Amino acid sequence: MDSNSALCAAIANHITTSPQQRITFAEFMDMVLYHPEHGYYSSDAVKIGFEGGDFFTSPNLCPDFGELLAEQFFQMWEILGKPVPFTLVEMGAGQGLLALHILKYHQLRYPDFFTTLEYIIVEKSPALREEQQQRLQDFPVRWCNLEEIPPNAIAGCFFSNELVDAFPVHQFVLETGELREIYVTTSNLTLQTPSSESFSPPLIGEGLGERSNFAFIELTGEPSTPQLAEYLDLVEMDLSQSTYPDGYRSEINLAALDWLSIVADRLQRGYVLTIDYGYPANRYYNPRRSQGTLQCYYHHRFHDNPYINIGRQDITAHVNFTALERWGEKYNLKNIGFIQQGLFLMALGLGDRIAALSYQKQLLSQLLQRRDALHQLIDPTGLGGFGVLIQSKGLNNTETSQPLKGLTLPG
Repeated sequence: MDSNSALCAAIANHITTSPQQRITFAEFMDMVLYHPEHGYYSSDAVKIGFEGGDFFTSPNLCPDFGELLAEQFFQMWEILGKPVPFTLVEMGAGQGLLALHILKYHQLRYPDFFTTLEYIIVEKSPALREEQQQRLQDFPVRWCNLEEIPPNAIAGCFFSNELVDAFPVHQFVLETGELREIYVTTSNLTLQTPSSESFSPPLIGEGLGERSNFAFIELTGEPSTPQLAEYLDLVEMDLSQSTYPDGYRSEINLAALDWLSIVADRLQRGYVLTIDYGYPANRYYNPRRSQGTLQCYYHHRFHDNPYINIGRQDITAHVNFTALERWGEKYNLKNIGFIQQGLFLMALGLGDRIAALSYQKQLLSQLLQRRDALHQLIDPTGLGGFGVLIQSKGLNNTETSQPLKGLTLPG
């Protein structure tokens, strides 16, 4: 049995042994992405990059993204009074490229800071962790689970780039104005037809993959936990208003709140920096965004059907930054600022790097390639439109009053 069939069988078994023979979409997504043996991120199925990958991230474009982040981390160290050690905790480090670019830049540009630096990577994927360890073998990097870090142990910065979007999400749909959760069950399509309260997942275009031998279908029911309604209360969204159409569908990311609770508990003094694609709550739950934000990535093409390419494609949902802000406040995280990635990087000096291209002596093809990479980092319709959320904990009034360079917009 190949990994795809084995994963489908494991999911089907989980469904048939669960109460009412159904699981939440969050459980389904968690198994598809993080099953210990066959999940997308747990096996060698995950592919990041331009050639043969399913998607790429900012560090794949050029070292500049990591180098500009390194500038921000250096300033954070200065604001905190240059603590020894200053700990950077990267959560979800991908191929290790971002860590490599940050560490190389600090070693070359700020050697005094580099000697005080403790770099920790929290990585759930065994395959990615192995790749990171190979790439970073010349640097003093430590790997551990988030839960292994003691409470109030970190002075420095917890940071992530495109991590939260991969957390399993609950899905819901509005039926006659009421919140109903979307569950996943299984059925042999040749033997059984979905009941009236069930609906099949959407079909997709040619070339984006195939269905498995197992047919996973959706059905709706009462919410699995009161936390779904509490989440909407947290972000002050009332979906019972008449502006929301019947059949309105979206996501709720409870896992992101659990994650942020642990991060806040482990941070004694410093910052939490979260970079990802997403929106504030009022844009996330816009009535016109009636089918939510869930997307699947397979060989650099995206679609909205999570029930094909099981274990072979990435599944993501946009981040609700308002939820992170409000939940963080409950755990003593103060909101420092929220800004688009493009503006954040420009404030850290990306504009100077673009301007400097005019004076560099390189082959024209190389200059054009580098210029294109830098422009992609700030493109407001792409990576530049990502959100950058910075929160802090344990800073005194003097430290809080010092503006972070990345949040300082030109007057």
